[in-house]
Amino acid sequence: MIVLFDIDGTLILTGGAGGRAMSRAFEDTFGVPAAFDGIPMGGRTDAGILAHASARAGLVPNSADLRRFRSRYYECLRQALPEAPHPNGVLPGVRALLEALAKRPDIFIALLTGNCEEGARLKLEHFDLWNFFRCGAFGDELAERNDLFSVAMQKARECGAPDVPPNQVVVIGDTELDVAVATAAGARSVAVATGSSSIAALRRTGADVVLPDLSDVDAVLNLLR
Repeated sequence: MIVLFDIDGTLILTGGAGGRAMSRAFEDTFGVPAAFDGIPMGGRTDAGILAHASARAGLVPNSADLRRFRSRYYECLRQALPEAPHPNGVLPGVRALLEALAKRPDIFIALLTGNCEEGARLKLEHFDLWNFFRCGAFGDELAERNDLFSVAMQKARECGAPDVPPNQVVVIGDTELDVAVATAAGARSVAVATGSSSIAALRRTGADVVLPDLSDVDAVLNLLR
C-alpha cells in the first residue's frame, strides 16, 4: 500500500508562514504588494497560486523572473517559519502515525502536496518531519493538483514502492481538493478536519473516511488495513 500525505493543514500548521513568504517575495520581485490577498491557497499548487496572482497583476513572468521569485520566496519562508503569529506546529497524532507507518514494510509513505519541493522541505525540516519521506509530488510546475497523483506514483516506484493499483493508494489531506485528487485517480481518501475545511464540508466530498484529526493512531492504522 502507498499512503500519500498533504502537508499544510494535514501534517502541520505554519501560522500562515507560506502565504506571508509568498507575498513578501512577490513584492520584492515584482513590486506588487499584497498580491495574494483574496486568492484561495488551501489545496492548491504553488504554481497555480503564482499564476493567479501574476495574471491579476497583469504580469507574465519569464523563467528568470520565476527563478528570482522562488529564490526570494525560500529566503522569506526561512524567516517566516519561526515568526509564528498564529498557532502552529505538528498536528495531533501526526508524528506518532508517521513513526508507526515507517516501521511497516507493507506501507510506503510519500508526499502529494501543492507546495514546491524546496518549500515543502523547509516547512517539514522546521518541524523535523522531512526525513519520514523519501519522495513525493510537488507543486513547482503543475497548476492542477489532480495532475500530481501520477507524478507521486512514478516517484514512489522510482524509490522502491510496489507497483500497486490506485485502490491500494490512500490520499490523506485536509481539503476538498485532496479528496478530489483521490477520486479522480480511483484511489481511497482520508480527509482530516485540521485545516480550513469542516467535517461537514469534507463529508460532502464523498471521502472514504472523514476524521477530526489523526490523533487516534490505532484507528487510522486500522482504516489503512
